[in-house]
Amino acid sequence: MERRTRFGGVFYFFLVAAIISMILMYSYAKNNTYSKNKYNIENFEKELEQQSDTKTKIKRIDLYPSNGTDAGKVMVSYSDGTARTFNVTNVAEAEKSIRGKDIVYTVHEVKNDSGSNTILIVVVIIVVVILVIMIMMMLGQSRSNGAGNSKLSNFGKSRATRIDPDDENAKKFEDVAGLKEEKEELEEVVDFLKDPEKYTEVGARIPKGLILVGPPGTGKTLLAKAVAGEAGVPFFSLSGSDFVEMFVGVGASRVRDMFAEAKNNAPCIIFIDEIDAVARKRGSGLGGGHDEREQTLNQLLVEMDGFSVNQGIIVMAATNRVDILDQAILRPGRFDRRVAVGRPDVKGREEILKVHCRNKPLADDVDLNRIAKTTVGFTGADLENLMNESAIACVAAGRKFITDEDISKSFIKVGIGTEKKSRVVSERDRKITAYHESGHAILFHLLPDVGPVHMVSIIPTGQGAAGYTMPIDEKDDMFLTKGKMLQEIQVDLGGRIAESLIFDDITTGASQDIINATDTARDMVTKYGFSELVGHINYADRDEVFVGRDYGKSSKGYSEEVAKEIDTEVKRIVDDCYKKAEKIIKDNIQILHKSADLLLEKERITREEFEALFAE
Repeated sequence: MERRTRFGGVFYFFLVAAIISMILMYSYAKNNTYSKNKYNIENFEKELEQQSDTKTKIKRIDLYPSNGTDAGKVMVSYSDGTARTFNVTNVAEAEKSIRGKDIVYTVHEVKNDSGSNTILIVVVIIVVVILVIMIMMMLGQSRSNGAGNSKLSNFGKSRATRIDPDDENAKKFEDVAGLKEEKEELEEVVDFLKDPEKYTEVGARIPKGLILVGPPGTGKTLLAKAVAGEAGVPFFSLSGSDFVEMFVGVGASRVRDMFAEAKNNAPCIIFIDEIDAVARKRGSGLGGGHDEREQTLNQLLVEMDGFSVNQGIIVMAATNRVDILDQAILRPGRFDRRVAVGRPDVKGREEILKVHCRNKPLADDVDLNRIAKTTVGFTGADLENLMNESAIACVAAGRKFITDEDISKSFIKVGIGTEKKSRVVSERDRKITAYHESGHAILFHLLPDVGPVHMVSIIPTGQGAAGYTMPIDEKDDMFLTKGKMLQEIQVDLGGRIAESLIFDDITTGASQDIINATDTARDMVTKYGFSELVGHINYADRDEVFVGRDYGKSSKGYSEEVAKEIDTEVKRIVDDCYKKAEKIIKDNIQILHKSADLLLEKERITREEFEALFAE
């Protein structure tokens, strides 16, 4: 490719030089030579002699002497409006032949042509310089095209980013924590890439494709990078949206180019993140099925089922919306295996915290096991963010090591939002918030399946809340029970109950609590079958609407009578929980007053300080 580029540059250079030389030679011949075959002095003298016999008469003759020589130019004008010009070696001899003829002629002053010649030379030089610059730009662009930097020529090229095993961004399984079973399932892929003959000898084939399914932030991309790093093969990473363009055929061209590049670097791994951007169900567009995305998907289907199983190319993909993927891409032969990547348990969270604390100095009071127990539901990305915020808080405090206080502040910041201590709050609002949060906290502490309380505060946060009550779910329960959901509704209603008991009035501060309680009760009735009146039937609406699948369909799959029964049951559940929570708070009204007074004094109290109120 480089030799061809150089040859093309030399060719263009000589071509332009030849054209310029021809132009200069033509100009020189035109201005400094005398034509033998065309009109000349001999033809002119004959015309003078035959002037009386010709129909076309010579009307005027102009003589133009040259500077410094006897030569010059003669211009003959005829009666029909035409004119002829020729050069002579001696202007005086030409004038002598005209004298005595009945013809008007004029001998012009000597003309200095040096200025025009100079201008011509300058113009030619400028033109040559411009042409050379243009040639250099063309050669530079040609080299850029060959290097892959030209947007125009690379419009249909693959956008994949290559990571080699020796790259500093390469990952290993030791960099992936909390996904023990998932790593074990992918070790077969690593072993195949290292020693494929061992499998092909017995007629086995490794899955052509693996799709990683799970919530955002659980480590799907990291897991795919670790597979490539362990196997020691190139890793091509790109997003599903990199294939989609407004121009027809571009996406399909990028798919072809990506697989062609992979074949040249086999064995290797192709990883497509957020594959639902390109592999969505076909026929889902409102304007018809022949759109650019579907053509791209068709090309992807062909490529995945078209290359040989022995070439060592494995396609991995990640998505959190597997329900909207086209069934053709999920079938065996394309994505043979589906690996579920879920949220880590307490042991997994502790391992993830250790990975993210490798380069972070920790104080002696930091207990990673306790942090893992208090971060139920956190993904790997959430834990990494937590420790990063803790390191930032450490630097802001002027320390060189992270303390437990830094982590606690970051836990609040990540989970609820930054506390707005500078916000001016009236004493009445502070008192309402203190009783509101104390009502939540009492129920968290006394109800067995929720809580316990981690921290209670009446400091406003960045999410618009006047205060917060943060519980700790110390259990990694796989299932929600009916009793726990009922207790969650009671906790949600605790703030409103405390306000009504103390102030004989209610505020808008419980609006989000009421929404949460209503949603929980409705899920119990419509989704989980916890209502004896409605029965064990799912009446829940889909959480997310997929336009291509749900357009034109009614969101309700039940009658008005059933809808009335659902509303009745939701109201009954919320009312019953309200009565039970109200009784608990009335029975502990003194604790409610003590907790509110302590909050008004300190603004934030910990679990130990709150639980001490029940021991008094």
